[in-house]
Amino acid sequence: MGNSMDEKEINYQEAYEREHLRNADLAGRVADLEAKCDELDYKLNRIKNNPLWKMSAPLRRWMHFIIRQKNRLKNCGNLKGVIHKLQYKKIERAAMAGFGTKSFPTPEQAAQERAKKFPRMVKFSILTPLYNTPEDFLREMLDSVMNQTYENWELCLSDGSDNAHGYVEGIVREYQKKSEKIRYRKLEKNEGISGNTNHCLKMATGDYIGLLDNDDILHPSTLYEYVKAVNEKGADYIYCDETTYKSGDINKMLTMHFKPDYAVDNLRANNYICHFSVFAKGLLDGMELFRSRFDGSQDHDMILRLTDRAEKVVHIPRILYYWRSHPGSVASDITAKPYAIEAAKGAVADHLKRHGFEHFQITSTRAFETIFKIRYQIIGSPLISIIIANKDHVSDLKPCIDSILEKSTYENFEIIVVENNSTEKATFDYYDELKENEKVRVVRFEGEFNYSAINNLGALSAKGDYLLLLNNDTRVITVNWIEELLMYAQRKDVGAVGGKLYYADKTIQHAGVVLGLGAHRTAGHSHYGQHRDNLGYMGRLCYAQNVSAVTGACLLVKKALFEEAGGLDETFAVSLNDVDFCLKLREKGYLNVFTPFAELYHLESASRGLDDNGEKALRYNRESERFREKWEEALQAGDPYYNVNFSLDRSDFALKIQ
Repeated sequence: MGNSMDEKEINYQEAYEREHLRNADLAGRVADLEAKCDELDYKLNRIKNNPLWKMSAPLRRWMHFIIRQKNRLKNCGNLKGVIHKLQYKKIERAAMAGFGTKSFPTPEQAAQERAKKFPRMVKFSILTPLYNTPEDFLREMLDSVMNQTYENWELCLSDGSDNAHGYVEGIVREYQKKSEKIRYRKLEKNEGISGNTNHCLKMATGDYIGLLDNDDILHPSTLYEYVKAVNEKGADYIYCDETTYKSGDINKMLTMHFKPDYAVDNLRANNYICHFSVFAKGLLDGMELFRSRFDGSQDHDMILRLTDRAEKVVHIPRILYYWRSHPGSVASDITAKPYAIEAAKGAVADHLKRHGFEHFQITSTRAFETIFKIRYQIIGSPLISIIIANKDHVSDLKPCIDSILEKSTYENFEIIVVENNSTEKATFDYYDELKENEKVRVVRFEGEFNYSAINNLGALSAKGDYLLLLNNDTRVITVNWIEELLMYAQRKDVGAVGGKLYYADKTIQHAGVVLGLGAHRTAGHSHYGQHRDNLGYMGRLCYAQNVSAVTGACLLVKKALFEEAGGLDETFAVSLNDVDFCLKLREKGYLNVFTPFAELYHLESASRGLDDNGEKALRYNRESERFREKWEEALQAGDPYYNVNFSLDRSDFALKIQ
């Protein structure tokens, strides 16, 4: 009898879990369809509202130019702002030249780098598989290695070229006469990228392994910077910034990729590390370098596996790798190698399984086929306590709560409105209405406005395992917004999770917080003011990623972590309390995550006004000063998820102008 009951309970639990997964999947599909509808509506409206569509191409281009100037004027504030922006872009284009050959060391600097003695003069084995490599590509690659200012290296070449490209071996033999550091093996047959590179590895005798494509170029100081990272930071995995270039001239840069430091959620969604990957050979113990089943995305698979093992992943924020763009290269077009897309999904799936994740989904995003949205399984159905601070402003609060109740597909939540010194009769009449809904409670906070103290009181009243701090001037857009936040907040390694917030005109209010950004050098929002349909810098508005902080206007965190971090610091009464809270979580070793797939409108500061003049400006200055003092070291170190080459005066990932 007992066994029969146990079996029934197990069957019931399995059925519940299946239904839970089905509901979550349906909610996700609804959200995806709504997003697709919004995207199509946006495109359709652009056509319908264009009276010159059927006219000639020159007139159409002229009209689009006018539209762009109008948007610039809107974003910049006035004509003076537009002119300033155009001037900045001109200066920025000029600054780009400084990352090409102008960044190469002078003969004197090169001599100093060659003479430098490090405690660990590690040997780098550079692996480069060859296959029918064009002569000029091959010579430029070989020259870039030969010209390295750090000289303890070897170049391991495996050649799978066919008989029609016998010149490849001839060129390598020519260079071998110049340097005994070049090792070469002619393969009996071409075994693809993975197989050919694994043959290179068999020749390697170095302490560190580096991966260089046969048509790309290294900066002369690349290995010098890498050996510095080994000695100064104990790096066992190293990567740098990179650029793609065209026409055989590295000064003709197409895309400059200034990367964040190591960020596991970024890496799962997008192989942002890519080149020039160098790692301690010991990380490979018991593992293959490249696995042939992931050909086309073998580097993403390798990076995921080795960074998992590494103790110190170091990012060098300098462009030290030049990725040649030419017909047939992935740098030119991912569709040149369509199998790479499925291989990349497989590599990420394999990584997630190793980390214990099940029932996840990996789909391509609108940014790029190999930039992914990962939908994690929601474990159980925990109670979410949504805490909303409020003083009057029923015209904000009611639409906010209505949108939660009407649009949310996640059902197990409670809403706690923390009332603070309201005076309007309409406010209390609305509170009386809310008493009829068992999901909503109103608690009172006595005393002057203090956002931190108000939310701390709300947290004390919360019954849920998770706290969702939410401003009263937000409106739900994405029906599965809670699920999109929860799937990250439930992870053991994650602290706070925030969504993507827009103003009423669908421009971005929040897409993650950057330390040091803005005039006060405290913190600011990245991609601020960009349109909802903007892809973001290198597609960063299209995938979930690690950030230093997220806004308290929409922030989900485990209640236990909220308490562990001491809640919100009440000395930050109005501003920067959310950033301070996220940094406390980061200090404890937790990751903070921004996801663009939980979308809401946010009519920022409608309930308290902007901090732009008078007493509000003085208060913000005081809180900013306290924040800079409290987090001085973190601010000096810079935001690990925001490259030092970017300006702290702008939110659009513009280059820092020296």
